[in-house]
Amino acid sequence: MNNPPLILIVDDEENFREIFSVEFKKAGYQTDTAVDGEDGFEKAKKIKPDLILMDMEMPHLNGAGAVMKLKEDPKTKGIKVMFLTNYGDPRPEMTQADVHFSQEVGADDYLRKTSDMSILREEVQRVLNHVKHGEK
Repeated sequence: MNNPPLILIVDDEENFREIFSVEFKKAGYQTDTAVDGEDGFEKAKKIKPDLILMDMEMPHLNGAGAVMKLKEDPKTKGIKVMFLTNYGDPRPEMTQADVHFSQEVGADDYLRKTSDMSILREEVQRVLNHVKHGEK
């Protein structure tokens, strides 16, 4: 029997960590959480998650800095990372710029935080299945 994918949720806001953790567990995933980029990096080295959902703005080490550290470390460079953020312009041309920035620093994708968990689950499954943003 295969273990369900493990998602590490890295966010300095406890509410988001809790909500995402509960929702992804209900969807059949395993989850763990970290409170900032440094904590996320250390946890990722220990637990080797299948995917990290990384907040962009956090104290100590922000999302971009954490992703760059993850991609430089041989133990963590293969872990898929998706940025999750409250920021971002919903217009398609601006979303493309955000996706491009995410890829430049080493993330696999970029997603705005939303209360629609079905969108988050769909995007997470797409990234776990190796599909690039904009493809089906």
